[in-house]
Amino acid sequence: MKNLRYTSIDGNSPAYLGLLGFFGLFLLAAFVAFVNMEHEGHWITGMNNQIVWGMPHVFAIFLIVAASGALNVASIASVFGKKLYKPLSRLSAVLAVALLAGGLAVLVLDLGRADRLIVAMTYYNFKSIFAWNIILYNGFFLIVGLYLWTMLDWQVEKYARVAGTAAFIWRLILTTGTGSIFGFLVSRQAYDSALLAPMFVILSFSFGLAIFMLVMFAAFKWTGRPLGDLVVNRLKNLLGVFVAATFYFSAVYHLTNLYMTKKHGIESFILLDGGIYTQLFWWGQIVIGTLLPLLLVYCPRPSKHRFAIGLAAVLVILGGMANLYVIIIGGQAYPIPLLPAEFEYSSTFFDGVVAGYSPSKWEIMLGLGGVALSLFIVAFALKIFRLLPDDLSDNLVSSKS
Repeated sequence: MKNLRYTSIDGNSPAYLGLLGFFGLFLLAAFVAFVNMEHEGHWITGMNNQIVWGMPHVFAIFLIVAASGALNVASIASVFGKKLYKPLSRLSAVLAVALLAGGLAVLVLDLGRADRLIVAMTYYNFKSIFAWNIILYNGFFLIVGLYLWTMLDWQVEKYARVAGTAAFIWRLILTTGTGSIFGFLVSRQAYDSALLAPMFVILSFSFGLAIFMLVMFAAFKWTGRPLGDLVVNRLKNLLGVFVAATFYFSAVYHLTNLYMTKKHGIESFILLDGGIYTQLFWWGQIVIGTLLPLLLVYCPRPSKHRFAIGLAAVLVILGGMANLYVIIIGGQAYPIPLLPAEFEYSSTFFDGVVAGYSPSKWEIMLGLGGVALSLFIVAFALKIFRLLPDDLSDNLVSSKS
C-alpha cells in the first residue's frame, strides 16, 4: 500500500449545504414528533399495553446494531492487519459513532420521559441488562473516539492496534448485550433464546457493512475521488459472507424453536399464519434481505456493476428492518401463555389474543430522524476531519493486502 493523502471536503458548495438541509428537514420532523408524543402521550402512536416497543425501537435497535458492524472495516485493518481496508478505517469509525448516536437519540426520545435518562445513568441495577447496556453504549463512544484519535494524530498512531483491538472486543460485547435484552426476556416465547445474542452479532456485521458501503459510494462519488474495483469487490464478497451467515443463524434459531414443543405456537405464528409478520419474514427477510442480495453479489454479471452492488446493500438494509420488525413487534404481538396448554382461561385483558399494531406517522418520523441524525453527523465530520483518501484507485492498492 503506497502512501495516501487524506483531506477533508470543502463543505461550502450548494449541493453540500442542500444535503445538510435535507437531513435537517427530517430532524425537524422528528423533533415535532417528539414534542407531540411528549405532550399528548403515547396514545397518539400505534403502541399499546401489549406492544410497548414500536417502530421507533425497530429503528433504534437497527441503528445501534449497525453501529457495531460499521466498525468492521476499521477492525479488519488494525486488528487483523489487512492493509487494504486501512484507508477506509477513519470513515468506518466515524460512521459507527454516528449510527450509535442516531439510534440512542430515537431510543431516548421514545421513552416518554426523556429526562429520566439521568436516573438510568446515575443509579445502576446491575441485575438489569438495560443498565449494562447503558455502560456498553457510553464505553463504545469513548473507546471508538480514542481509536479515531489514533488514526488522525500521527503522535499517537502507534497505539492504533491496541485501541482497535479494544474497540473490536467492546463492540462484540455491546452487540451481545443488545441481543441479550431479548434473550433474557423469558416471558416472551419469541425472545427466550440464548441464540439471539450471537445472532445479533452476525446481524450487526451485515447491517453495518451494507450502510458503510452505501456511505462510501456516496462520499467518493460526490467528492469526485477515484474508488478502485479491488476495494469494492473485497467489500462486496465480505457482504455476501455476512448475509449468508445471517441466514444460517436465523435458520438455526427457528429450527431450535421447532424442536421444542412449547414453542410450536410462536413458530407457527411467525412462519405460517402470522399475517403481516409472516409476510415480512418470507418476503422481507428471506427474499429481499437474503436471496436477492446473494444473487446480486455472487452472480457473475450483476456483481461486476456497482449499481447492482449498491442495490444489494439497500436490500440487506430493507431485509434487516423487516427482520427486526418481526423479532421485536411480532414477538410482542403473540400472546403470552399464562398456563399450560391443557388449561383453558379467559379474561378482559386480551389473554390469548394476538395484539394489533399499526405504526403511526409520529413513530416513523422519529425513526427517520434518527437515521438523518446519523447521516448528518457523518456529512459534517467529512468537512471538519480528514477522513477520506484523495485517491483509492487500484494502482494505489495492493491486491495482497
